Amino acid sequence: MIPVVKSLSVERALSPSADKFLDRRPTQEEAEEAVRTLLLWAGDDPSREGLLETPQRVAKAYKEFYRGYSENPDEILDRVFEEVDNYQDMVLVRDIPFHSHCEHHMVPFVGKAHIGYYPAKGVVGLSKLARIVDVYARRLQTQEAMTAQIARIIDKALEPRGVAVLVEAEHMCMSMRGVLKQGSSTLTTQYTGVFKDPAEQVRFFTMVKSPGL
Repeated sequence: MIPVVKSLSVERALSPSADKFLDRRPTQEEAEEAVRTLLLWAGDDPSREGLLETPQRVAKAYKEFYRGYSENPDEILDRVFEEVDNYQDMVLVRDIPFHSHCEHHMVPFVGKAHIGYYPAKGVVGLSKLARIVDVYARRLQTQEAMTAQIARIIDKALEPRGVAVLVEAEHMCMSMRGVLKQGSSTLTTQYTGVFKDPAEQVRFFTMVKSPGL
């Protein structure tokens, strides 16, 4: 396969990034002090033995939880393989696990994503689709926005004949707080190109849910 490296910065063209906020990012010490404040607000003593290193641990965990802000999806999808022996059918990667955090309550939602597309100018490495899910999941999110962002970046970067994205997740803001409805799941979809055809949507959904594949 001969890779084609694309030069356009798709992600920056899609929406202004959060780069303008990087200059205002607090220091490690400020982040840890914020955690101590929250511990006090919750009613505990941040100076007790079990919580002494918690601010440092939380700040480190946040870097991992939200590392998507420092990753550029353009760079993940910048290599397209054109030599695929004229393959024209759907490419589907299903059951991509992810965990994200609700931007309203900053509690997790966990699930899996399914991505299908019909190639036009080439295909991308399959692992890259899973990495794209992680880039957007590891930010403060709504499931609806994350679904749209995944579909949009693939559509713009690969210029396929169509993209289909299905995301299903359980939201802890529903099971741990509020209505306390455990086990409920939310499904969101986004379709572009040929997937606007209901028949193609049915085929995509059937392939995603087929136990025989």
